[in-house]
Amino acid sequence: MQIILLEKVVNLGQLGDVVRVRDGYARNFLIPQGKAKRATDTAIKEFETRRAELEKVQADKLAAAQALAEKLNDMTIQVTEKAGVDGRLFGSVTNFDIAEGLKKQGFEVEKGMVRLPNGPLKTIGDAKVEVALHSDVVVEITVSVLGETA
Repeated sequence: MQIILLEKVVNLGQLGDVVRVRDGYARNFLIPQGKAKRATDTAIKEFETRRAELEKVQADKLAAAQALAEKLNDMTIQVTEKAGVDGRLFGSVTNFDIAEGLKKQGFEVEKGMVRLPNGPLKTIGDAKVEVALHSDVVVEITVSVLGETA
């Protein structure tokens, strides 16, 4: 399916690009999320008239993400979980737990923004985690996992 992108999509294209994607990806994800429209002649003409407005919205989102990145840069968040004597957690610390910890500190971060390159954290200690605030803005924070004896 031919679509026109209404914002930058990672590994797909920039604002205004006309790209071909699989039908399910377009129908189930891109179009409902407002990231794309079908690339018909009328949609392309409509996009060209709204291009400046869409670029301004994207610039505002990028500026907001960069401002949040300045606050989050080199931040440390503490998460307490039950752990055994050997330092291994009974459960694990996931991106949901990290996002909740950031929300408690006043930062609006969704769990999908938190990237755990090696999977969930399963041991006590510090770990570096990336938070993707925007497709162009990725900030690294430190997660300090503290053990709580059962």
